[in-house]
Amino acid sequence: MDHEVRITLRLPADLHEWLVAQAKRGRRSLNSEIIHRLEAGRGDVPTDDGSL
Repeated sequence: MDHEVRITLRLPADLHEWLVAQAKRGRRSLNSEIIHRLEAGRGDVPTDDGSL
């Protein structure tokens, strides 16, 4: 990333819990997990577990 932008994001509690669990499973921070999934969703990186 050349430039980073900080945002505030509101998530439903159950989605947040799921993302936290996925981040732990992938040994990533929550922020890194969200970025990974967004990039995978637009085709920038392959998914490591076959899901989004």
